[in-house]
Amino acid sequence: MLVTGAASGMGRATATVFAREGAKVAVTDRRLEDAEAVAAEIRAEGHDATAWALDVSNADAIAKTIPEIADALGGLDCVINNAGVPGGAPIDAPNYEAVWERALPILLTAHPRIIRAALPYLRKSKSPRIVNIASTEALGATARDSVYAAAKAGVTGLTRALAVELGKEGITVNCICPGPINTGMTQAIPEADKTTFAARRTAMRRYGEPEEVAHVTLSLCLPAASYITGATIPVDGGLMARNA
Repeated sequence: MLVTGAASGMGRATATVFAREGAKVAVTDRRLEDAEAVAAEIRAEGHDATAWALDVSNADAIAKTIPEIADALGGLDCVINNAGVPGGAPIDAPNYEAVWERALPILLTAHPRIIRAALPYLRKSKSPRIVNIASTEALGATARDSVYAAAKAGVTGLTRALAVELGKEGITVNCICPGPINTGMTQAIPEADKTTFAARRTAMRRYGEPEEVAHVTLSLCLPAASYITGATIPVDGGLMARNA
């Protein structure tokens, strides 16, 4: 299986959870040394992981690397589009278009590129799965976050469309929308602010952990999940339910 943005946070947790379940994992991230650190941790536990440098904003890198990964693993059964970057900027900010141009290739455009590159291998799989990681920002919105919200809403739309298109081939395409999760992207938020936010906005009254998202991702890739496709699943501690 392949997971992008696997050097930290939810990607790292996903790679680890899948490896512990017996998957051969391609750990990819922009910097090879970061991906290798995670792959080494997984191998130290006695599992199968290989590191690959992959800048998902680079179309040529995707076209070159995905076939290399598939050949090395002997195929591809699961593709997890997880790589992401922040995309916050007020609509009238001088750098708004620069933020848009940096974020969209990573947060949205990379997904169909990776899927297109992986399709020849997924079509040979007995249990082909695609899981796209979006965000609850695709379902609601935060001020000054329109770039990120637009990209993540695009991911949910892409998921539904590809589920319909690829369903006849037995390829499932689903989307997970994490809420507030303890990752590198939220690390800079003071703990007191996290506690206040979680108490006010989530039913569980806490931030989630990357492993809690990873296990939902795993569940969508099991052979038993063959009739789940086109779904958008919040993993948000009840944030969307509480604020509907």
